[in-house]
Amino acid sequence: MDKAKILIQLDTDPQPSVFDRVVAVDSGVDHLFSYGNVKPEQVEGMIHGAIFTRAPNELHRTAVFIGGSDVTAGELILAAVKDAFKRAGLRISVMLDSNGSNTTAAAAVRSAVRHMDVGSSQALVLGGTGPVGQRAALLLARNGAHVRIGSRQVQRAETVCQVIRLKVPGAKVEAVPTASSGDGPKALEGRDLVIAAGAAGAVLLPQKIRAGCTTLRVAIDLNAVPPAGIEGIEVFDKAVNREETVCYGAIGVGGTKMKIHRAAINHLFERNDQVLDAEEIYDLALRL
Repeated sequence: MDKAKILIQLDTDPQPSVFDRVVAVDSGVDHLFSYGNVKPEQVEGMIHGAIFTRAPNELHRTAVFIGGSDVTAGELILAAVKDAFKRAGLRISVMLDSNGSNTTAAAAVRSAVRHMDVGSSQALVLGGTGPVGQRAALLLARNGAHVRIGSRQVQRAETVCQVIRLKVPGAKVEAVPTASSGDGPKALEGRDLVIAAGAAGAVLLPQKIRAGCTTLRVAIDLNAVPPAGIEGIEVFDKAVNREETVCYGAIGVGGTKMKIHRAAINHLFERNDQVLDAEEIYDLALRL
């Protein structure tokens, strides 16, 4: 008989995410061990406790989920988990989704794929230096798109471009400023896809500028808090045609994000050697 499925939630916030806990339960996890305020130096003992309590052929029934609101902190936890695997000589599967960044970015790009050939697209990612924006830009570049990464601080956008080039040799990425009212039309010029992944409460793309872009085919706004990041898109929009552009709002993308999140949790228990980060989660999303 198979052992019970155990998911170990390592959250970098003081209180482990209720959202992530509910999704884990709805994904069929038998036992959920949730820990908050986790630091890298605490990880090894926790991982070794998970590994050395089951036989090697049972380790696919134990997995780790890394969450919390701080993506950088989550990445440090993931690095510590990998180090613990090396020292143990054994491993279990692990998924990183701090602040929902990986599953949200995967859902946004997956939504665009339904309407266009993303590999040949000319894309603009607004808020491209944030956690979701960086991952969306990475996934688009990995698919072959030409990606402009917009930021009020263009040097930060250039840093993101450099990181993507290291991960995706030959990536077609370009940093563009979006600090002034005159920057918007230039950044959007010739683009057929735009994803807005900026901070809540900021209009990144006014409706007048969006309506003036004759090449735009798909617009995706990932901000669920008014005002919309892309003005004129409603939060519940799901493949809604507005000014000849297919539009998605945050909740319109949310259904796909939830499917991806649940599928990724289930996928963790298929083998004991998986690391699900942005690219792996997106590959899984394509199969849904």
